[in-house]
Amino acid sequence: MKKRKTWIWVLAAIFCISSACIATCCTSSDDNPAPETQQPTIQRIQERGKLLVGTTGDYRPLSYREADGNYWGFGIEMAEKIAERIGVGIEFVQTSWPTLSADVLTEPQTFDLAIGGITITDTRKKTMLMSDGYLANGKTILCRTSEADRYHSQADIDKPEVRVMVNPGGLNEKFANENLPHATIIVWQKNEEIPNQVAEGHADVMITEITEAPWYVKNDPRLAAPLLNTPFTHGEIGVLMRKGQDDLLTLVNAVIAQMKTDGTLRKLHEKYGLVYGYELNFRK
Repeated sequence: MKKRKTWIWVLAAIFCISSACIATCCTSSDDNPAPETQQPTIQRIQERGKLLVGTTGDYRPLSYREADGNYWGFGIEMAEKIAERIGVGIEFVQTSWPTLSADVLTEPQTFDLAIGGITITDTRKKTMLMSDGYLANGKTILCRTSEADRYHSQADIDKPEVRVMVNPGGLNEKFANENLPHATIIVWQKNEEIPNQVAEGHADVMITEITEAPWYVKNDPRLAAPLLNTPFTHGEIGVLMRKGQDDLLTLVNAVIAQMKTDGTLRKLHEKYGLVYGYELNFRK
């Protein structure tokens, strides 16, 4: 009788352990898939057949959306190179500077990566992934050509009578608020309209980047960038994406490295008339 009771307890224990194992293996759901069923980012993109790229479309010559919906620019060509390396087509998804981080992190995911004038910062790297730099940048100004001799330093801008215009939500607004406490700051919703606002006298100075200013100087003789070769800050522009996409980050960095090595990146600089004075991206 004792033997029989012992076997009953053994069988019961085996049943409980087996049930627990089955329950554990079957608890994954679409919201929390088992690790072995998660697809690498590149595989998902290839199965979809296209790379989804978030971009603001308001930042000549890095990312600009024409009225017909077509995009062009330095960053746009970078994105096309990345899609080509993956072996898929490309689709651009509109984002904005105020919502950029939220759009990268939103659920469900709306795009695979963001590109076009996005500065690499420690703040962004805390919550997201950023690629290696592919374009050097730094804060500078646009002003009217007739007043170019008025500005020789940051101190010349930081005065109450100087109307400084910036777009909302990005690093230009942040820089102005932190470094120009005495200037009159004007926030204008559309970044691409600010150069014309300055040219027409509705503002005196635009805070911008050395990647953006040369394009406007070249295309609008009313505008000048007197501090282009002595920017207030120094940094680099990269590709932004959400964490957990390490395979995609590795591929993007490989594309950037290849473009530096084979001269493609330098040719893009020449094509878009970008500044060479601070080319950290060409260091070998």
